[in-house]
Parts: sequence; C-alpha cells; structure tokens
Amino acid sequence: MGTLSIGHWLVVLAIIVLLFGAKKIPELAKGVGKGIKTFKKEMEDDTPVEKIQSSEAKNESETQAKTTENA
Repeated sequence: MGTLSIGHWLVVLAIIVLLFGAKKIPELAKGVGKGIKTFKKEMEDDTPVEKIQSSEAKNESETQAKTTENA
C-alpha cells in the first residue's frame, strides 16, 4: 500500500494531462527546470551576510568622508 505501481502512475499522468492539457506540460517542465537551475546558481553565489554588511559599512563611511570634505 505504501508504493505506487505503474498503473497508479499512469492514472496520475492521465489526470495531469486532463488538467493542464498536453501542450502545457512541456512549458511547466521547462519552468520547473529554470527554477531549479536558478536556485542552484544562487546557492553557489551565496555571499555570507558578514561580507555584505562589511561592504555596506565601508560604502557608508566613504560617503560620510566625501560629505565632510565638501562641507
């Protein structure tokens, strides 16, 4: 009862085709694939919060220094 047989998967596939139509399924799969690809890319490019905060503090101090020079 815990596993799905081939017959169960065919019924699920038939219901999906009826709900979305045969033309929409490739578009949905393409969208899911792009989402996974984007997620993986963002996980690789993940910058630690400390680096972001330190760069923001550096930019803020530079802005303050320029302001005091102009005054």
